[in-house]
Amino acid sequence: TQYHYLRRPVQSAGFEASRYFYAVFSVQLYQIEDESSNLDEMPLMMSEKAFENDESDYQTLPRARVSQRRRGLEWFLCGGWKILCTSCCECLVHTCRRKKELKARTVWLGHPEKCEEKYPKNAIKNQKYNIVTFVPGVLYQQFKFFLNLYFLVVACSQFVPSLKIGYLYTYWAPLGFVLAVTMVREAVDEVRHCRRDKEMNSQLYSKLTVRGDHSVTHPDEVIHNQRIPKSGEFDCSCFIRTDQLDGETDWKLRIAVACTQRLPALGDLFSINAYIYAQKPELDIHSFEGNFTRESLSIENTLWASTVVASGTVIGVVIYTGKEMRSMLNMSQSKNKVGLLDCLTKALFLAQVVLSVIMVALQGFLGPWFRNLFRFVVLFSYIIPISLRVNLDMGKSAYSWMIMKDKSIPGTVVRTSTIPEELGRLVSDKTGTLTQNEMVFKRLHLGTVSYGTDTMDEIQSHIIQSYAQFQSQGGIPTSSTPSRKPQLPAPKVRKAVKAIALCHNVTPVYESRVNGASTEPERTEADQDFSDDNRTYQASSPDEVALVHCTESLGLTLVNRDLTSLQLKTPAGHILTYYILQIFPFTSESKRMGIIVREEATGDITFYMKGADVAMARIVQYNDWLEEECWNMAREGLRTLVVAKKSLTEEQYQDFESHYNQAKLSIHNRALKVAAVLESLERDMELLCLTGVEDQLQADVRPTLELLRNAGIKIWMLTGDELETATCIAKSSHLVSRNQDIHVSNRGEAHLELNSFRRKHNCALVISGNSLEVCLRYYEHEFVELACQCPAVVCCHCSPTQKAQIVRLLQQHTAIRTCAIGDGGNDVSMIQAADCGIGIEGKEGKQVLLMVHGRNGYKRSAALGQFVMHCGMVISTMQVTYTQSEEPHVYFHFCSDIVTRVITVNWFALSTKSNTLILCRFISNAIFVCPPGGILMYGALMLFDQEFVHVVAISFTALILTQLLMVALTVRTWHWLMVVDELISHSCYLASLAFLNEYFGIGRATLGAFLDFSFIMTRMFLWKVCVITLVSCLPLYIIKYLKRKFSPPSYSKLSS
Repeated sequence: TQYHYLRRPVQSAGFEASRYFYAVFSVQLYQIEDESSNLDEMPLMMSEKAFENDESDYQTLPRARVSQRRRGLEWFLCGGWKILCTSCCECLVHTCRRKKELKARTVWLGHPEKCEEKYPKNAIKNQKYNIVTFVPGVLYQQFKFFLNLYFLVVACSQFVPSLKIGYLYTYWAPLGFVLAVTMVREAVDEVRHCRRDKEMNSQLYSKLTVRGDHSVTHPDEVIHNQRIPKSGEFDCSCFIRTDQLDGETDWKLRIAVACTQRLPALGDLFSINAYIYAQKPELDIHSFEGNFTRESLSIENTLWASTVVASGTVIGVVIYTGKEMRSMLNMSQSKNKVGLLDCLTKALFLAQVVLSVIMVALQGFLGPWFRNLFRFVVLFSYIIPISLRVNLDMGKSAYSWMIMKDKSIPGTVVRTSTIPEELGRLVSDKTGTLTQNEMVFKRLHLGTVSYGTDTMDEIQSHIIQSYAQFQSQGGIPTSSTPSRKPQLPAPKVRKAVKAIALCHNVTPVYESRVNGASTEPERTEADQDFSDDNRTYQASSPDEVALVHCTESLGLTLVNRDLTSLQLKTPAGHILTYYILQIFPFTSESKRMGIIVREEATGDITFYMKGADVAMARIVQYNDWLEEECWNMAREGLRTLVVAKKSLTEEQYQDFESHYNQAKLSIHNRALKVAAVLESLERDMELLCLTGVEDQLQADVRPTLELLRNAGIKIWMLTGDELETATCIAKSSHLVSRNQDIHVSNRGEAHLELNSFRRKHNCALVISGNSLEVCLRYYEHEFVELACQCPAVVCCHCSPTQKAQIVRLLQQHTAIRTCAIGDGGNDVSMIQAADCGIGIEGKEGKQVLLMVHGRNGYKRSAALGQFVMHCGMVISTMQVTYTQSEEPHVYFHFCSDIVTRVITVNWFALSTKSNTLILCRFISNAIFVCPPGGILMYGALMLFDQEFVHVVAISFTALILTQLLMVALTVRTWHWLMVVDELISHSCYLASLAFLNEYFGIGRATLGAFLDFSFIMTRMFLWKVCVITLVSCLPLYIIKYLKRKFSPPSYSKLSS
């Protein structure tokens, strides 16, 4: 027999016992029951053909079509190159690595020889390259970006004699150095990934395969292997945490397969002739369809990877491994992100080409003008020198270090240093947890009277009085026949609180049971410890836990629950037992949940149901208060639930049960048939009450969102919660003041809803994942255009893949930059797809990351880029070969202005307009650079007309002094390192005169190597160079002074 035990605890070192496999599990009770039915003769319930032809209810978002409004400039510059390279690589990958078609599978228990198919190994692989693909892969990732490709083309142009303007090594040495550093960095990352993958894949669970292997998962190390058959969870259920899969922090209940409980021993699980038929791997993490021989399987019988077993011991059968796991299918390929400043160099290159055309046009297009055009392009290549990338990379590393060392946001880790300035240009996409996920009961409305938190003592007195009256009469409170007559407050309160205490999926968990102190299911009621000290409630919804806590405070306490019954304790201490006949879990389609219970004392059968008002309004009896009160609670930001009930006779229930079981065994359209049977029962139900629950917000959420909106950032909330939950959070956090919900199910409804929404103004958009899918399938462009006009967008019930596709959609159809903020494993794909991704650990918000570091990073990178390109434009204007300049690459790393001490949203909003490094700013800089360049060149020729052989030393000395002086005139707040760097830059130039004299002189050492050096030391040289420098800098300084004096920026008040 094959046993695979996982002894690692759930909480240890971040390794979950169930992280790397999916399992349909069965918790063994080992109770000896009737074995008359032979499991070996169980018929096959579903064929492979049926599963292959079946379409899942969940459809993934189609690939976003490329917008018809693609910017022609960007496509002209790099679109063709990108499409060509991407197509070739995709074709090569598709040819070398053909993806295996995903199929349904049949897994036989204990009979691996019956499995003929080959499935992926239960291992992970985070490496992007191997030994063969490392070099070409890194080169492709680097040269697919325009800036790197530009440097490569310029360097290659120097092999053409007619275009050569300098030494080859002056072009290839910097490029080779940059590529070498990049490859070393990628190699280090690959080694780290390889070691991490090797460590993870060396665990015992890596041996599991889809061949009938079993796995045992438990939450605590103290539960040894010998005690697994006597697990404390004797109710055939367990709880799991799925926060790393779907972002929901609530515990979810999972139930074992019922027929396995007939087996008396663990070994019999391997000897029976049983199998699991599972659908093919899908992206949807919220649904599953399959069969365990003759029993149907659903999502309640599954345990996905990346989930954690919170309580209980699980014995599971592996059905998906490796790349076929739900979490791996929802993972998107990571991309190399680049900052916006790198992208803006495309526009600068276009300006460079325009300048070259103008120069050729001034010559009248005479002679070989086409070759001259390329010569001018190469000559103007100094405008975007390769030193620009080197300086920007060093600056970004400094910004990243500042972010990690900022005491106002402790614990921040920068995963990439290539895009810190992107934090300064965010327009849309905000996701993550806005609330604490802690529900508090606030309101109970009975139709004629409303109770709040300040009147809960009245409800408690009614409950005590009602149960005391029935107990004194020797009976149990019941109301099998609903009455149309007006009821007194006490009976109405009792019926409402009783319904709330029964209609839920909450399970009480006791500390003694979790620790294994009490594991025998045969304990009597007297032996059970139902004290309030060691009892906690666990459920898949925090709303239900809040309601059960409320009933406990009112005197009706849930003390025990298993798969077949639950027990309530009255205020007098009596235990009431109710048998669970059927339970209907909450779904996003039905928006309600229900339960059918039989009271042990009276035998009465009652159907309880609760749900959203939109779903319950057509189910309950006619009333004139429900809609109005739901609207009143919604305005207060409360999450409402309508509670109703219906009494059933024995004949009515037996008829329903037979039809319901038959519908659950259907293979095709199972969900529709089950819903139809359940709908026949949901008629003319008695309305009991309306509850209101408040979700506590994070600290300072409302002012933070207001701050971001005033800064010009549009906020989109992408969440995995249900529609009602997301709407309540958006209202309570003031993300939206008024909203318009969109519910569509087909193409016609989508068209009508979009047209209706287009006529509304200042309305937020709230849409579910299924409705979003329909809109994007048929009206992708119209939907994106409409959504971008909304002040806020809330997309609820989104899968990890949908979140990433929404981000890509914004990138393809708009020119905005996106930032994805997430706090769970389900946000990884979205963070990778966004232009800038932020992962939050903990519950506190970090708006300082956007408002301070983002703004500073963008402004500093832009200023640094301007200085580098300013030097290049001066050199191009002088038309002198210049191989390396001494740019001040440290100055703006330590620049500190008033924004780090006093932050205003208007200042940040100005930076989002990109008015620092756009084409117009470049043209203005080019206009102002031409006079200094001409002054430097003609000043050297006019003042030193007798020393023309020293023109290189003259012009370059004046150029470097001009650049250093421009830095000094621009900086407002000095740092001591900036002064040191000024001196170092000047010293390096003086040292180069001695070591590089052959480039400054007229020949080699034998022909007068120190000719320039001796000439530079003369007084005439010094004062004339100073005059040239001052004359070249004076116009720019005067213009800047006049601009600040008569046309100051809007934020200059802070600096005064």
